[in-house]
Amino acid sequence: MNTNERTSPDSSLLRTFLEIADCGNLTLAASRLNRSQSAISVQLRKLETELNVSLFERDAKGMALSVNGERLLPVARRVLSELGQVHALFQPALKGKIRVGIPDDFEENVLEQTLADFARSNPGVDVVASSGCTVGFPEAIQRGALDVAVYSGPGEIAGEVFLTQKPVWVASGTMCLGRSEPVPLAIMDRGCWWQDLPTKALEQQGRAYNIAFECSGLTSQKAAIRAGFAIGILYENSVEQGMKVLTPQDGFPPLPLSKRSIILNPDAPEKLTMAMAKAIKNASLRGLAKPLSAL
Repeated sequence: MNTNERTSPDSSLLRTFLEIADCGNLTLAASRLNRSQSAISVQLRKLETELNVSLFERDAKGMALSVNGERLLPVARRVLSELGQVHALFQPALKGKIRVGIPDDFEENVLEQTLADFARSNPGVDVVASSGCTVGFPEAIQRGALDVAVYSGPGEIAGEVFLTQKPVWVASGTMCLGRSEPVPLAIMDRGCWWQDLPTKALEQQGRAYNIAFECSGLTSQKAAIRAGFAIGILYENSVEQGMKVLTPQDGFPPLPLSKRSIILNPDAPEKLTMAMAKAIKNASLRGLAKPLSAL
């Protein structure tokens, strides 16, 4: 068979490739695809064999896209998106109105992608989005003020958990702080567990601190950290170039994992809430940054 006669990769292989790329981990990708790790490993090898390239670089921290994987990524997304539009041609168009609660600590690209994906797939639906601290979302769902919402927290939380994230201590790459010095904190004034997380962790460790910067949004907190003005807690995938992660070796206590879940209003139209939930999940995984080793 010559080059012109080669068949295109099966969509299931591209979907497996995208899940692995989004998760950076075979085990998590297998869980999201509801398949065994060995099964998706076979699919990945098949795709790499068909394309005659290596798509990932494997190490102890997970799987990062190779140069060829980076080239395939946008094409695979576009192909699957277009296939989804083909199926949508023959499905009844969704109509109506949906009210959605989105965390204010979502990365901007995640919020943008969620709304863009949903609007593109469901042009006949009016979306009313609220962004804020998730602590009030469950109550808003119960009283009918929201139809679908993302909830965040440690431990056991309400709703269907779709993402687990690791909070880390973060400082400017040039900041130096002695172990005996009080920690200057940048905290988000949000009235929930995330606001209290850094102070409680330091208090349990017996380390002194002072509140150097209070803000209401992620953008301002990151600015204070980048400037070397304060140390804060971010999700691991939110760490940017010019920042460094502080570990127990630097004198900082470990932090609990944070979970994100989807909460649905049972009285809201099921097809609308399920479509929005899908858009949120897809955009959240797509927005995960590369491993810290790649920064």
